[in-house]
Amino acid sequence: MSKILLSVTDLSASYGPIRALRGVSLEVREGETVAVVGANGAGKTSLMRAISSLLPLSSGRASFLGHDISKTSTHELARLGMLHVPEGRGTLQTLMVKENLQLAWEIRPSAEPFELALEKVYARFPRLKERADQWAGNLSGGEQQMLSVARAIINRPQLLLIDEPSMGLSPLITKEVFHALAELRDAGVAILLVEQNVKRALALSHRAMVLTHGEFTLQGLARDLMVDPRVMASYMGHAA
Repeated sequence: MSKILLSVTDLSASYGPIRALRGVSLEVREGETVAVVGANGAGKTSLMRAISSLLPLSSGRASFLGHDISKTSTHELARLGMLHVPEGRGTLQTLMVKENLQLAWEIRPSAEPFELALEKVYARFPRLKERADQWAGNLSGGEQQMLSVARAIINRPQLLLIDEPSMGLSPLITKEVFHALAELRDAGVAILLVEQNVKRALALSHRAMVLTHGEFTLQGLARDLMVDPRVMASYMGHAA
């Protein structure tokens, strides 16, 4: 059986008096893609923030490669191999496209020269090559999402956390972004995906979990949940 990269046990987290997560547990193994789906406000983004050390844990445990996440900073987790692409693109707006990619490469530099790694990224997203010397903040929403995924490709994470990659994108750009995520999956990168498009999320993933009001109410193989009517019921905000 493959190695466990991420382990979360009975995790709870709050924003002041508002309890966002209620004793959730999950794991992600090497090379595995796991989707988390659910209605707006279910706690999906809070889960990603807690796992990447951006939201303090109220209780429970979370570890990445054996490192206690509650005692590890976000930038240290990135150097260890966990990359978080947050909702809303997650690019550095005041840096140019090429500078965004170079910074991502420098967090986890490889033996492969940066320029060679860069050309591979540009081959996947030719539009970014055309805009290499433009500020990231001047890109369209779709182009910024391409840049977010490109930063993941050049960073070579062991675990990619990606939150709502299709939000606000056209169907054509969404297809291109998910194609790139599938290539990462097939290259052996583990992915924890939060996504509003349930069909695309389940098609990409090996396993999936439904989050409802801060708790997991349903989980299983993605191909089984694809035809389970309880998934859509939970997505619409009803009890599973």
